Amino acid sequence: AECVGLDLVLKNTGRIPRRSVAKEACDQQLIEIDGKAAKASSEVRVGSIITTRIGLRVTRHEVLQVPQRAVPKSDRDAYCRLISSERVQMDL
Repeated sequence: AECVGLDLVLKNTGRIPRRSVAKEACDQQLIEIDGKAAKASSEVRVGSIITTRIGLRVTRHEVLQVPQRAVPKSDRDAYCRLISSERVQMDL
Protein backbone atom coordinates (compact mmCIF):
# COMPACT_ATOMS: atom_id res chain seq x y z
CA ALA A 1 0.00 0.00 0.00
CA GLU A 2 1.20 3.51 -0.78
CA CYS A 3 1.96 5.79 2.12
CA VAL A 4 3.44 9.26 2.42
CA GLY A 5 4.46 11.43 5.37
CA LEU A 6 1.69 13.46 6.99
CA ASP A 7 3.42 16.80 6.34
CA LEU A 8 3.53 16.09 2.59
CA VAL A 9 -0.10 14.95 2.48
CA LEU A 10 -1.24 18.14 4.24
CA LYS A 11 0.82 20.32 1.88
CA ASN A 12 0.02 18.43 -1.34
CA THR A 13 -3.74 18.50 -0.69
CA GLY A 14 -3.67 22.18 0.29
CA ARG A 15 -4.91 21.60 3.85
CA ILE A 16 -1.84 23.48 5.13
CA PRO A 17 0.13 25.88 2.88
CA ARG A 18 3.71 24.79 3.66
CA ARG A 19 5.46 21.68 4.90
CA SER A 20 7.17 23.66 7.69
CA VAL A 21 3.76 24.87 8.95
CA ALA A 22 2.48 21.27 8.87
CA LYS A 23 5.49 20.16 10.94
CA GLU A 24 4.89 22.95 13.46
CA ALA A 25 1.21 21.99 13.78
CA CYS A 26 2.22 18.35 14.39
CA ASP A 27 4.82 19.41 16.98
CA GLN A 28 2.05 21.30 18.82
CA GLN A 29 -0.16 18.17 18.67
CA LEU A 30 -2.83 19.92 16.60
CA ILE A 31 -3.07 17.05 14.12
CA GLU A 32 -4.20 13.46 14.63
CA ILE A 33 -4.36 10.41 12.41
CA ASP A 34 -7.12 7.96 13.32
CA GLY A 35 -7.54 9.64 16.73
CA LYS A 36 -3.86 9.52 17.75
CA ALA A 37 -1.50 12.51 17.93
CA ALA A 38 0.65 12.43 14.81
CA LYS A 39 4.20 13.46 13.96
CA ALA A 40 5.06 15.16 10.66
CA SER A 41 6.74 11.93 9.57
CA SER A 42 3.73 9.73 10.45
CA GLU A 43 2.68 7.63 7.48
CA VAL A 44 -0.70 8.31 5.92
CA ARG A 45 -2.56 5.56 4.06
CA VAL A 46 -5.79 5.41 2.07
CA GLY A 47 -8.64 5.32 4.59
CA SER A 48 -6.78 7.27 7.29
CA ILE A 49 -8.82 9.93 9.09
CA ILE A 50 -6.86 13.17 9.58
CA THR A 51 -8.12 15.58 12.25
CA THR A 52 -6.71 19.11 12.24
CA ARG A 53 -7.21 21.74 14.93
CA ILE A 54 -6.17 24.97 13.26
CA GLY A 55 -7.34 28.26 14.75
CA LEU A 56 -10.90 27.83 16.03
CA ARG A 57 -11.79 25.10 13.53
CA VAL A 58 -11.61 21.33 13.91
CA THR A 59 -11.83 19.45 10.61
CA ARG A 60 -11.81 15.73 9.85
CA HIS A 61 -10.87 14.39 6.41
CA GLU A 62 -10.75 10.85 5.07
CA VAL A 63 -7.82 10.12 2.76
CA LEU A 64 -9.16 8.68 -0.51
CA GLN A 65 -5.86 8.70 -2.42
CA VAL A 66 -2.31 9.37 -1.26
CA PRO A 67 -0.93 12.37 -3.20
CA GLN A 68 2.63 11.94 -4.48
CA ARG A 69 2.86 15.60 -5.58
CA ALA A 70 0.93 18.84 -5.21
CA VAL A 71 -2.70 18.39 -6.28
CA PRO A 72 -4.50 21.12 -8.30
CA LYS A 73 -7.37 22.76 -6.38
CA SER A 74 -9.91 21.31 -8.81
CA ASP A 75 -8.77 17.73 -8.03
CA ARG A 76 -8.37 17.95 -4.25
CA ASP A 77 -11.75 16.39 -3.45
CA ALA A 78 -10.55 13.19 -5.11
CA TYR A 79 -7.79 12.90 -2.50
CA CYS A 80 -9.46 13.99 0.75
CA ARG A 81 -13.15 13.83 1.68
CA LEU A 82 -14.37 16.29 4.30
CA ILE A 83 -16.16 14.39 7.08
CA SER A 84 -16.81 17.24 9.49
CA SER A 85 -15.84 20.83 10.18
CA GLU A 86 -16.76 22.49 13.46
CA ARG A 87 -16.05 25.81 15.09
CA VAL A 88 -14.67 25.48 18.59
CA GLN A 89 -16.27 27.61 21.29
CA MET A 90 -13.70 29.47 23.36
CA ASP A 91 -14.27 29.44 27.11
CA LEU A 92 -13.55 32.92 28.43
